[in-house]
Amino acid sequence: MVSIDEVAKLAGVSTATVSRALSGRGHVSAGARDRVHVAAETLGYVVSSRASSLASGRTQNVGVIVPFLDRWFFSTVLSGATSALMRAGYDITLYNITADAAVRREVFSTFLRRQRVDAVVAVSIELDDDETGQLLDLGLPVIAIGGPNPRLRTLTVDDTAVARLATDHLIGLGHRDIAHIGANPEFDIDFHIPTQRRLGFEQALTDAGITPNHAFLEPADFTVDGGFRAAKQLLGRPGPRPTAIFAASDEMAIGAILAARDLGFRVPQDLSIVGIDGHELGEFFQLTTVDQFPMAQGERAAQAILAQLEGGADAPGGELPYELIVRGTTARV
Repeated sequence: MVSIDEVAKLAGVSTATVSRALSGRGHVSAGARDRVHVAAETLGYVVSSRASSLASGRTQNVGVIVPFLDRWFFSTVLSGATSALMRAGYDITLYNITADAAVRREVFSTFLRRQRVDAVVAVSIELDDDETGQLLDLGLPVIAIGGPNPRLRTLTVDDTAVARLATDHLIGLGHRDIAHIGANPEFDIDFHIPTQRRLGFEQALTDAGITPNHAFLEPADFTVDGGFRAAKQLLGRPGPRPTAIFAASDEMAIGAILAARDLGFRVPQDLSIVGIDGHELGEFFQLTTVDQFPMAQGERAAQAILAQLEGGADAPGGELPYELIVRGTTARV
């Protein structure tokens, strides 16, 4: 294994200079820094995380708490956060909050208290008072993505406003018989995002003088298959059928597109469909959506954490951007 002494000898500098150059902490001339990096790369030298931790008091590791690892939205936010953190030289430890309450308690009471991380990013998890207190007791930078938490710095999305924007788009195209694919109660958990989106949908209808039709509300599970089955229910029932569907996620909207095609409906000539998220398959399906820029959400959270870790600056909170992207699945009645 290559030692720091060998790097110092090849670069023609002291071991202290090598340490400062590779850690980014302390003054090193540009020429010396370049020689150190060239020498380290030539020799294949990598700074020992244990030695670096002992010298700096840091682990160079950020803990990221996520509710799901197998859902596109969460994995995309996670990808944005981890890419930005890794570019800055930080490792990532994932804590997957499961439905098991005992495991969740263990994450906050034990795992995060082992002093293995320098900061924590919580992705779309509604933390109770006890969990919030345990995070604050760590004395580490913490930032949360999702709904508001008055005790933490948060990056939030106004899900009611997002849903209103999607619904207003359909109303502006002349649609009045608009259905909504939302979520089953078991999926209406952290920050009650499905409920907020349904409320935004209903508010937009009411403001436009349209009475919400409860027969046009169908729960699902935020997956393509769930959206497919829900749309089959909406479009296959006897009686009036909707001319448009607002799905609370792009994956459910894509499922609705597939269901409509399966039943012989043309999109958008017979049925307009809009979703929320900014899914990577949206362009392929020509899906009209409200893009939440999930990759950028993760990157912004990472930048806020790095601002505190690297420069001691306060992490900025605030609302996250969103934008209506009109493609080929919506049209005038």
